[in-house]
Amino acid sequence: MSTVLTFPGQGAQRAGMLHALPAHPLIAATLDEASTVLGRDARSLDDAAALRSTVAVQLCLLIAGVAFARLLAHLTRPPEMVAGLSIGAYPAAVAAGALDFGDAVRLVELRGRLMETAYPHGYGMLAIIGLTQPDLQPLIDLVNTPATPLFLANLNDLTQLVVAGAQAALQRIDVLAREHGARRCEMLQVAVPSHCPLLAEPAAELARAFASVPTHAPHCVYLSSTIARPLWRGDLIAADLAHNMARPVRWRDTMEVARERGARLAIEMPGGSVLTRLAAGACSQWNAVSADEHRLDDLVWLSDRESVAN
Repeated sequence: MSTVLTFPGQGAQRAGMLHALPAHPLIAATLDEASTVLGRDARSLDDAAALRSTVAVQLCLLIAGVAFARLLAHLTRPPEMVAGLSIGAYPAAVAAGALDFGDAVRLVELRGRLMETAYPHGYGMLAIIGLTQPDLQPLIDLVNTPATPLFLANLNDLTQLVVAGAQAALQRIDVLAREHGARRCEMLQVAVPSHCPLLAEPAAELARAFASVPTHAPHCVYLSSTIARPLWRGDLIAADLAHNMARPVRWRDTMEVARERGARLAIEMPGGSVLTRLAAGACSQWNAVSADEHRLDDLVWLSDRESVAN
């Protein structure tokens, strides 16, 4: 049995998330390291005004995830597995030792800028609860046109799906999904159409930037949430990271792989609990907890208990 650290994607951000991290020298050192790379104080990224920027949001999720994972590994033990949703794949790769933190900061800043520049307004993402993929796909096909592009982006659970595209398309699919039995539709705090072909060109440019960045074989299991399987080579992880913005997320399948590989404790890094709820719903045979909803000493105790069980 083992522990998987999960790292949330865009939409999990909240104002003050970096300032809410535990007061510990490792956290402070991580924030200082990010500040040095960025050439500005990383702590300025998490106020409400700054978080209107895709760049700031993605950097906050990277920094918070790496900082907390470092602290947890210091207090208990390194994880046996890591998995990240969308931007969460970057702190997951850092936690696995596949990507240096400084390089991750530079690449994530570029990633956010490329996405923001490609689609500065008029696009987004919508979560649809209560329909399966076979139910939803015909509705997407009905709405998707060159003028109103729409794509299935995230398969978070059997009946928790996310679509990405133009605002007009999102408004139309919202109505259609409710008419066809969706329990709820909710716009995400994401201003770009992630995880679909609309971001193919920015992904290709990011891949070119990765060509000059060293990557390493991970020292634990790195689970790709786009292909729902482990990757063991640094170059494959680099390609996975570069292109994940333009590829659908298969989160439920990824968590199923973690379970099959022996994960019995899933700890979600800051800043949210969406992945925790998804993990708990997907499998009753493991314990899923969120760093934002549990005391640090409780997380250490749970991790140590899992280690003893091994």
